[in-house]
Amino acid sequence: MFPTFQVKIFGMDPMADYMLLMDFVPVDDKRYRYAFHSSSWLVAGKADPATPGRVHYHPDSPAKGAQWMKQIVSFDKLKLTNNLLDDNGHIILNSMHRYQPRFHVVYVDPRKDSEKYAEENFKTFVFEETRFTAVTAYQNHRITQLKIASNPFAKGFRDCDPEDWPRNHRPGPLPLMSAFARSRNPVSSPAHQNGTEKGESPQWPGQPISQALLVCTACACMLGASLAHQASAQTHC
Repeated sequence: MFPTFQVKIFGMDPMADYMLLMDFVPVDDKRYRYAFHSSSWLVAGKADPATPGRVHYHPDSPAKGAQWMKQIVSFDKLKLTNNLLDDNGHIILNSMHRYQPRFHVVYVDPRKDSEKYAEENFKTFVFEETRFTAVTAYQNHRITQLKIASNPFAKGFRDCDPEDWPRNHRPGPLPLMSAFARSRNPVSSPAHQNGTEKGESPQWPGQPISQALLVCTACACMLGASLAHQASAQTHC
């Protein structure tokens, strides 16, 4: 998937084990088409039947909290496809439909009766900035150019190397967009649902994640708010 989903995590118990995973849910029940004359996505009808739900586990899972927190975690092995018969474990999506990625952190509970605490041992993080339209071919030429610029094996296709760009055209430092955890537990307290208005971190076994920072890729840096509407994911990348 391009741009790659990356997160910076803190607040874990350094000695506890955690698993990181992702899934994708439809944003709505519509199918879209890209209007080149207006450079925008338009509704083209009702959504196609839902694809089989799949989950992608980060290949380093499970790992100690200390390992997850020491550097940015990248889901660069995550692959998307529109092939309903895929047997490679890729995430199956409908082309020309909008999706919301979800990031899940699961605490590996060492207690023998850990199933009793299943709802307490995970947190779900949703970053609305990462919504995208799944496509088999990029509809936005700026995304195509960005992927070529970011691909170390595509140097021959670039007009110039990024290091040769004029300083006033180079992407600036990658911004950080933060969002508080959204628990899927329906009995969460109002403070948790509102992002802990008093600044308190939600508590769960193993010192859970209180907050995660989504590290924007160069795509978000260059396209800003339009990423949520125009950035597209190659379904076979």
